[in-house]
Amino acid sequence: MMRNELCWCGSGKKYKKCHADFDERLSEMKFDFMRGQVRPPKKLINNAEDIAKVRASGVVNDGTLDLMAELVRPGIDTESLDAAAAEYIRSHGGIPACLHYEGYPKNVCISINDVVCHGIPSKQTILKEGDIVNIDITTILDGYYADASRMFIVGGHTTPEAEKLVRVTRECMERGIEAARPWHFLGDIGAACGAHARENGYSVVTALGGHGVGKDFHLEPFVPHTGKKDTGMLLVPGMILTVEPMINAGKSAVVTDRKDGWTVRTKDKTLSAQWEKTILITETGTEVLSS
Repeated sequence: MMRNELCWCGSGKKYKKCHADFDERLSEMKFDFMRGQVRPPKKLINNAEDIAKVRASGVVNDGTLDLMAELVRPGIDTESLDAAAAEYIRSHGGIPACLHYEGYPKNVCISINDVVCHGIPSKQTILKEGDIVNIDITTILDGYYADASRMFIVGGHTTPEAEKLVRVTRECMERGIEAARPWHFLGDIGAACGAHARENGYSVVTALGGHGVGKDFHLEPFVPHTGKKDTGMLLVPGMILTVEPMINAGKSAVVTDRKDGWTVRTKDKTLSAQWEKTILITETGTEVLSS
C-alpha cells in the first residue's frame, strides 16, 4: 500500500500511522513451513473499533455468567438456567448466539459431569449436590461475538477427584493464555495446556478446541489444546480467539449423542471439565475480553 492511503484494516487511519510497521515486521519474519508456521490472513486482524465492540459484547456475556453463578444450586433444572441466561442477554441488547446455530435448540450449553460440551438444557435435567457443571455462553452484541464458559460445583462441595479436575482445567486455560504472546505461535498455547494436563494425569480432548471469534462465531484459527511450541499460525496483535481446554479425567476419546446430535460425552464415562475465555492478542501480551 501507499503510505498515505487508508489502512487495509478499516480503521480509517492512514496506512503509515496504522499497520505499516506491522506489515514490515511481518514481511521480515521467516517461517518454517515444515512446522506448520504460517502468517495469519489479514481478515483475522481486528481494528480498534472491532475490538471495542467485542469487548462490549464480552461485558454482557460475563454478566450472564455472573448470573449463572448466582442461580446454580441443587434442585434447579437446566432449562430454567437457559431461560434466565437468554432473558439477561436480550435485556442488555444482545442475542444468544447458540440459539438455532446449525440447528442447536437452546440459548446456552450446559454440560454436566461426563458431558464434555454442547449439553442441551432440559426441564428434566436437575442439578444435584456435587455435580460439576460447565455453562458455555456466547453473546452477539451489535453484530460482534464474545464467547466464554465457566465451571460450577453444585452446592459448593464435590469429591476431591472432581474438585482437582475443575481446578487443574482452569490452570490449563490460564497457562495457555500466558503462552499466547504476540509474534509467537499458536502451538505454544496447546503445548502449555497439554503439558499441565498430562503432569496431573489427565488427557486433552483433541476432537474439539478453541477458535477465532469476533466478527463471527467461529473463525480461523482452530486452537488445539495440546501440541508443540513454535508450530502453527503466527499470533499477532489484533487477533481475537478463545482458549478453552476440555480436560478428561480418563482417556481423551469422546462420543456424540446419536439421538440429539449435539451432546458430547467422554467415551469411557469419566468426568470432564472445561474453562473458556475470549482473548485479544495485544502488542505486549493478551487482554481477556470475556471470561
